[in-house]
Amino acid sequence: MLLSFLLLILSLIAIVVAILVIPFLRRHIFSNFIMRIFRKILPQISQTEQEALDAGTVWWEGDLFSGKPDWHKLLAYPKPVLSPEEKAFLEGPVEHLCAMLDEWHITHERYDLPPQAWQFIKDNGFFGLIIPKEYGGYGFSALAHSEVVMKISSRSNTAAITVMVPNSLGPAELLLHYGTEEQKNHYLPRLAKGLEVPCFALTGPEAGSDAGSIPDLGIVCRGEYNGQQDVLGMRVTWEKRYITLGPVATILGLAFKLRDPDRLLGDEEDLGITLALIPTNTPGVNIGRRHFPLNGAFQNGPNSGKDVFIPMDWVIGGREGVGSGWRMLMNCLAAGRSISLPATSTGAAKLAARTSGAYGRVRVQFKIPIGFFEGVEEALARIAGNTYMMDAARVMTAGAVDLGEKPSVISAIVKYHLTERSRQAINDAMDVLGGKGICMGPGNYLARTYQQTPIGITVEGANILTRNMIIFGQGAIRGHPYALQEINAANDEDKKRASIAFDQALMGHIAFGIRNVFRSFFFGLTSRYIKEIPEGVLSDTADYYRQLTRFSAAFALVTDIAMLKLGGSLKRKERLSARLGDILSMLYLCSATLKRFEDDGRPVSDLPLLHWSIQDALYRIQQAFDEFLRNFPGHFLMRGLMRFLIFPLGKRYSLPADELSHRVARLILEPGEVRNRLTAGIYIPTADNEPLVVLEQALECAIACEAIEAKLRSAAKAGQLVARNEEIITEALERGILLQEEAVLLEKMKLLRRQVIMVDDFSPDFGKTAKATS
Repeated sequence: MLLSFLLLILSLIAIVVAILVIPFLRRHIFSNFIMRIFRKILPQISQTEQEALDAGTVWWEGDLFSGKPDWHKLLAYPKPVLSPEEKAFLEGPVEHLCAMLDEWHITHERYDLPPQAWQFIKDNGFFGLIIPKEYGGYGFSALAHSEVVMKISSRSNTAAITVMVPNSLGPAELLLHYGTEEQKNHYLPRLAKGLEVPCFALTGPEAGSDAGSIPDLGIVCRGEYNGQQDVLGMRVTWEKRYITLGPVATILGLAFKLRDPDRLLGDEEDLGITLALIPTNTPGVNIGRRHFPLNGAFQNGPNSGKDVFIPMDWVIGGREGVGSGWRMLMNCLAAGRSISLPATSTGAAKLAARTSGAYGRVRVQFKIPIGFFEGVEEALARIAGNTYMMDAARVMTAGAVDLGEKPSVISAIVKYHLTERSRQAINDAMDVLGGKGICMGPGNYLARTYQQTPIGITVEGANILTRNMIIFGQGAIRGHPYALQEINAANDEDKKRASIAFDQALMGHIAFGIRNVFRSFFFGLTSRYIKEIPEGVLSDTADYYRQLTRFSAAFALVTDIAMLKLGGSLKRKERLSARLGDILSMLYLCSATLKRFEDDGRPVSDLPLLHWSIQDALYRIQQAFDEFLRNFPGHFLMRGLMRFLIFPLGKRYSLPADELSHRVARLILEPGEVRNRLTAGIYIPTADNEPLVVLEQALECAIACEAIEAKLRSAAKAGQLVARNEEIITEALERGILLQEEAVLLEKMKLLRRQVIMVDDFSPDFGKTAKATS
């Protein structure tokens, strides 16, 4: 009896093992059954969504999704550096352009760049940064492109936007990748020399974030062009808005849907989204009117056309490019979005760090520099810590593009998080400046940046959309080591090939999931088990690699559970998706921060910045997990099990301590290597009347005077001085309390401090009468 029972048990085990070990049996009994279920829960993906998923490449985010990031690989990527030619351009033409610009004059009086600035930009090839040298451009790296835009943005957002748009998602980028040789040879040299001003028109009144729903339509037909009859082309009707450089463009890149009702191009009637280049002097093209985005003086406006005939060879890529427009856009956006807005956002944060730190040391209240108050220190620490992490992410992402990557998911991460952190930095800086920040005028170096911050939040994919639908929604499929393989296999019409491919992906996925269950739990108990840290890193940073590895495993675990439990509905659970996206984003930003520290040669003086930024991010990761688990649908036991696996010892991370924030704030309250490294790359003017020059002089003088001012306070407290305000220096000099050079320095400090804290004032009518009579 017992023997029979044992034989039965062994037989059942043998059958299960045979099913799992023998691929043919496993596929037909297990994997094919799972594949049928999988097909039912797969979300419906439109063609435009599929092309967006297929766009770009998977880079470091793939490691973060794996639950086992290879830190050696990350640190082995070469440090992005500028070439001598790129450095010369930054120190020459870019420096010269910045010196020409006065943002108050541009935004308050001209509502445009001055003519000499426009001409300088064109003459010096600012529109040709990404155009290869064989076409007359510079062929600069992505890092150089980022550095140029960042430096200009720290001086003038108007000029930065004017320069960055032609070098990101626009005709040049599209032509380089998809244009015909004839199109490249004609347009690229003209764009590089500034003979053409480009714009690209995608967004319209009915199609904003959902750009795939554009109603603009072209109909394939034959018509007259340039005196020739019966030319194959199309009649296009469109209405676009928010088009940067649109009002002054000479060449219009246009996205529209193309139909061929007469089958002139083939058997298909609906040909899909198509891109074309249209000279703006073409009859029927309407441009010139402007929008006015938050006091931004950059050229931006609507354009339209009705039944405008354009020949077929104006389609980007010619006839072969018909219907490929969305794929073109998604691939180019993956690279362009990685550079422009992260650069302008970081430029703004660096400006905020440099100026608010200096102002916090110069401005005195209650006989103490305001930067020494703990409440102000808190804001200064946020500014400095965020800026450090932002710059790290900006540089690492640009370096990925220079390695040949088109990081579509990472581009969404840096677009969202750098613009949001920039907004936080600018808001904090405005709080520190107080009345100095809110009073507009030529002496206000921050208010225009503050006003225009929402522009970066809105464009190139609104931040609400980016966080809730793109970062994880796209990343989960692209970055997951098995999800895309399973989806492709399930959609394969060849049954045998689909069965084999799905089985292989499924078995890998199951092993992957089991591994992450154990890794997440044991790593949550103690980081001692985590051995995957790079050799030779400082003890100060080693544990950060362990904690990020732990959270990467936990992220992989909850991603699998969410995809299994919610299936296609996860796409509609936007807030859950956003929280998972936040975790992925923080893992990426921390990775960039650690790499920056290593690439910089591990400067010990930067450690407070690194500690603050990563501790802040680890806390945010913990909170994102907590919010995800509290809101995950289903039985409370499932939520409890996930929480137990991820936080077996509870939530143990906290925000950076006050003492650390104190040390970080002090780094930007005085001149030094750390402050210079943190704000490197922004424009520092040299003319004596420049507000930033006066601020820097006042900072140095304030520090030099601290001991002298302390001496005066002690003398006054001891009753040695009775004078107040203006007379106290004279009395102290007469009584021998101060030396002559000390008195001179104090007088200089008084003058500089007054210049720093004073704000602009105007005539009662704000100069309108003077303008009217001039």
